[in-house]
Amino acid sequence: MQRVKRLLLALLPLVLLGAAGYVLHRELSHFHRGDVAVGLASISAGHILLALALTAVNYFALTLYDVLAMGHVKRKLPYARVGFTSFVGYAFGHNIGMSFLSGGSVRYRLYSAWGLTALDVAQVAAFNALTFWVGLAAVTGTSLLVEGGGGVLPLQPELARALGAGLWGLLVGYFTMCALVREPLRVRGLELSLPTFRRALGQLAVSCADWVLAATVLWVLLPRGSGVSLPSLTALFALAQLAGIASQVPAGLGVFETVMLSALSPHVPAAHLVGVLLVYRIVYYLVPFTVAALMLAGNELVQRRQHLWRLAKVVHTSFSPVVPWVASAGAFVAGTVLLFSGATPTVSERLAVLRHLVPLPLLEVSHFLGSLAGISLLLLARGLQRRLDGAYVLTEVLLVAGAVLSVVKGVDYEEAALLLVLAAALAPFHRQFYRHTSLLAEAFSPGWLLATVAVVGVSIWLGFFSYRHVAYSGELWWQFTFGGDAPRFLRATVGVLGLVLVSGLGMLLKPAGARMHPPTSEELARVRPLVTHSPESMAYLALVGDKPLLFNESGTAFLMYGVSGRSWVCMGDPVGPEAEATELAWRFLELADRHHGWACFYQVGPGALPRYLDLGLMLLKLGEEATVPLADFSLEGPARRSLRQGVHRLEREGYRFEVLPPEAVPELLPQLRAISDAWLEEKHTREKGFSLGSFAPRYLAEGPLAVIRHEGTLVGFANVWAPEVKEELSVDLMRYQPGSPHGVMDFLFASLMRWGREQGFRRFNLGMAPFSGFEQRSLAPVWNRLGALLFRHGEHFYNFQGLRQYKDKFHPVWTPRYLASPGGLALPGVLTGVASLVSRGLGGVVAR
Repeated sequence: MQRVKRLLLALLPLVLLGAAGYVLHRELSHFHRGDVAVGLASISAGHILLALALTAVNYFALTLYDVLAMGHVKRKLPYARVGFTSFVGYAFGHNIGMSFLSGGSVRYRLYSAWGLTALDVAQVAAFNALTFWVGLAAVTGTSLLVEGGGGVLPLQPELARALGAGLWGLLVGYFTMCALVREPLRVRGLELSLPTFRRALGQLAVSCADWVLAATVLWVLLPRGSGVSLPSLTALFALAQLAGIASQVPAGLGVFETVMLSALSPHVPAAHLVGVLLVYRIVYYLVPFTVAALMLAGNELVQRRQHLWRLAKVVHTSFSPVVPWVASAGAFVAGTVLLFSGATPTVSERLAVLRHLVPLPLLEVSHFLGSLAGISLLLLARGLQRRLDGAYVLTEVLLVAGAVLSVVKGVDYEEAALLLVLAAALAPFHRQFYRHTSLLAEAFSPGWLLATVAVVGVSIWLGFFSYRHVAYSGELWWQFTFGGDAPRFLRATVGVLGLVLVSGLGMLLKPAGARMHPPTSEELARVRPLVTHSPESMAYLALVGDKPLLFNESGTAFLMYGVSGRSWVCMGDPVGPEAEATELAWRFLELADRHHGWACFYQVGPGALPRYLDLGLMLLKLGEEATVPLADFSLEGPARRSLRQGVHRLEREGYRFEVLPPEAVPELLPQLRAISDAWLEEKHTREKGFSLGSFAPRYLAEGPLAVIRHEGTLVGFANVWAPEVKEELSVDLMRYQPGSPHGVMDFLFASLMRWGREQGFRRFNLGMAPFSGFEQRSLAPVWNRLGALLFRHGEHFYNFQGLRQYKDKFHPVWTPRYLASPGGLALPGVLTGVASLVSRGLGGVVAR
């Protein structure tokens, strides 16, 4: 029985969601376009918005039923859970019918997950039913006493007031029992506890508010001047709801409308009243029901996220190898659909709807942009096949934009759904598109060009075939009407052909791209002695092997660089003697210019700033770099008290620091790989590039390795930049096992600084803190004020202040670092290129 109970509990959400889909289909099938049009024409948009607002307030009042019930059964849950359960329960109960079963099932499913028993849920449902009837009696009784049955109810005033007084008599008796009777009532062996008098008054207030708000939603939708007062309509509304409940028809569908039509037809024209009641159904029933169904589905997904996550990982791993090919085909299909859609007439019924909702200029622009999005997707499909990250980002943007444009230009919801499904299916596979290169640099194969030309040609033929009955003339180009599908097709065709022409000319006239290649083993051997004799440890980035190298003729100086679009970015200052480094900077500037590129120098120090001014570049401050003098470095003294305590604590717990020579690295690589992968997964990030190294066996073996062990087990590591000249010591990759104690990186840094002091190094480089040291003054340059603003308020994007504060605990010397770049209109492109190189592609700029 326990297994059966668990199975039924697991199947219950599927049954409820299936019932939700059935109800939506059933209720929408009763609506006719003509009736809805009459209803919409008789109701202003302001009244519909007011009805939606009142519905929201009403459903909030409904959640207070469960709040009162929880107090009655003496169970405590946060309002967020109680309100969520109550809203979903009432939305299902109102629409599916048999509220005690449908709403009670929802409550049992949700409340049982939060610790309530079946008896508790039954008591909550019984208390809510009692609250419902208390409010119904109060509202109906008051309406009968105030209106006397006049207006819409066919009752004599004396009889109506007598009924109202009788209902209030029952209520007074109920409140008297709640005030005086404290012992549980026994009915057929069951014990029923009455609420306290104070809680009974709460029932009255909440339920009356519910009934009045529900009736008010309908009242604001009635035409003005109908002569129907709110109290009179409230009484009629209550009686109609009673009739619906007595019929046992789900949501009283048809019964409620029949009572309302019979009573209100003398006051409101029947055609208008049918439309009003249909709009009321949508506003008060279908909208909350749809929201509740989505909320319930979302809750079930959250509850089962671990199973879904494991399934998603299996699916992701299985489909990853074929994703670029599938994505390419999907983008090609999506582009074809958009082009064909732009070349064919809009469905007349949908065009009639657009006349009331969309301005003509927006319709024209959407049609034109939809066709341009189609041809763009055809061109991007080749980039997806080649795994280009830029093609991935643009495809995602165009799929979503195309879906929006499809709805706006012709209510093509089928087309929009296809595009959104493709965008959603492609979203989890960003890492499969890892190549950052120019889209136009990719050669189109003859087959691909033929397929693209064929689709464009067929779409043009399809347009001319669809409008073969139209007499073409010069005036046709300038006709802008809702029924002007043929003019829109002509303008879109010109736009598509123009975009193809511009793309083709761009490919033909584009300057020849430089043939970049990673450094060869001979180049790495040539640069290694220059790196180890450099006074700045940043030169070790040349040994990562991901950046081309440029040497001077004598081989005494070099620089490392990357190319993204037109941005040619040199990493740091050229390495070598001053004169040779300056000459090499000029060579780099000339090389970029030959390829129509913008040369810039990233993270340069203050010592060589005159060189970059002579090159005609402008300087932008990036932040400040922290270096710790090692000659007098010590953990003693009050300034480093917290650092000293953290190091000693880890030493007492058995953590040990060690610096290993390069030859000891290969045998540790499996352990290092496991730590690195776990660290990346915990941080929800991926490897960066250009200004940082990445996990690569050859790179890790280039220099010493600092490790932390706990009882002999490796728990953290950092590769060390330790030049032979012993001027500056630093680290690049710093990774540790998730679950390591707080302060493990402090322990590594402090230990490495003490080791560096013993080895004779002069300073330790902690790296740069972006946007630190900026002045936010009224006369400061815009860049500085923007940087200061990001540093103070940009914690959502990056932990700027936290990074600065972390490095400050070592009491470093702060030195500014700059970007030397062309100014003017080239600057945004340069900044984008730098960000793309560091983040390994345009997609990484917005991802972690």
